[in-house]
Amino acid sequence: MSRLRNPWGKPRFLVLVTVAYILWSLLPVAIAILFAFNNGRSRTTWQGFSTRWFAGPSGSVFHDPALQGALRHTLVLGVVCVLVATPLGVALALGLQRWRGPGGGTINTVMLLPLVTPEIVMGVALLLLFLKVLPGIGLGSTAQAIGQVTFTLSYVVVIVRARLVSIGRDYEEAAADLGAPPHDQLLRVVLPLLAPAIIASAAVVFAISLDDFVVTQYLSGDASTTTVSMLLYASARAAPTPALNALATIALLITLATLGLAYLVYRRFASGDDAAAMVGVEV
Repeated sequence: MSRLRNPWGKPRFLVLVTVAYILWSLLPVAIAILFAFNNGRSRTTWQGFSTRWFAGPSGSVFHDPALQGALRHTLVLGVVCVLVATPLGVALALGLQRWRGPGGGTINTVMLLPLVTPEIVMGVALLLLFLKVLPGIGLGSTAQAIGQVTFTLSYVVVIVRARLVSIGRDYEEAAADLGAPPHDQLLRVVLPLLAPAIIASAAVVFAISLDDFVVTQYLSGDASTTTVSMLLYASARAAPTPALNALATIALLITLATLGLAYLVYRRFASGDDAAAMVGVEV
């Protein structure tokens, strides 16, 4: 009892709860990945190790047009979302951080709405928008890309603004004192310092895009706009083969690789010495 009351003692119970939660969260994912390598068609009975569902001659991910199309469309949406949401989010974060006029609080609240709005509400609202207000766009890949950009933009703004607050305006003011014009202050000082946040936000946007189901499902058109998450959901109640597990495993590996690469780049540019050296060279 005395050890439980000792605030300086090791929190063994908290460690146990944390480890149990992590194992409980990872166990279903590990089982799904395991059966992606099953030799038989069962997703519940282990029948030996095989990679046939990844690159086998029949029914595998790389030989099934439907699985290939879903993976390709998912990656295309993710890349488009990153290319559009990241620069827009950076620009919006810079503008909001420097906003000194009236209405700044209102704009900040509106910007955060996609973070707190239920995704199904967002999906229905965007569906009505493209059907009733913007029928010229309609449903399909374009609507899916716009929908994903709409709710991922806020993540970029939050991450980049946090970086802006942490670095302050000292470097920018120093560049101005040295005679750098405003566009050089932005391009050669502010943006290099924002590089870790920009890379991190791009990775987050890409991961969210790959994982999204509700908005993408509502805004889908025909079979060519099916993503991995939509295909997994549609096939869940049928009699799918472990090829779906293989497809989900590939999507998971792509997401983890993206986040891992972003983490390495973030570590490379986030240290104060590197950032200061980079600014010194540029200025």
